[in-house]
Amino acid sequence: MQLDDMLRLGDPRLYEVSDPITRDELPQVMQWAEGLDGIILQFRRRYQAGRAVAAPQMGIRKRLICMHIDKPVTMINPVLTDLSKELFELWDDCMCFPNLLVRVRRHQSCTLHFTNLDWEQETWHLDGDLSELLQHEVDHLDGILATQRAIDDKAFRWR
Repeated sequence: MQLDDMLRLGDPRLYEVSDPITRDELPQVMQWAEGLDGIILQFRRRYQAGRAVAAPQMGIRKRLICMHIDKPVTMINPVLTDLSKELFELWDDCMCFPNLLVRVRRHQSCTLHFTNLDWEQETWHLDGDLSELLQHEVDHLDGILATQRAIDDKAFRWR
């Protein structure tokens, strides 16, 4: 996988809902995860940003997220629950439109359930920065971009 192959804002594939991953797809998932982690590192080198990527951003219509903050983490079939009533605003960015920022509202906290590469269930309680990040990535799995969550028609700016 190469960063230049990432789908860009306006590509109709970004608005499609991704399919769940089954256990028999795990060998393929491991290959995708390695490639997606490489995409995060390529994006960092080019833009000095990037913490996570969802498979649909690379044209893989599967419910898969890779995050790399201090080490790679792969999240298969992630589901968000317990979204807090408390919201906060931030300037969101996206690898699919790297120089555009979008003002959005996200839940302050949430719970993320997912399957890891050992096909074991994990549950993470997220707050603030990580809550926002994973809400953004799960949105990609549902065909939703940050541009669709803009707080108003003036909620856009160039980096």
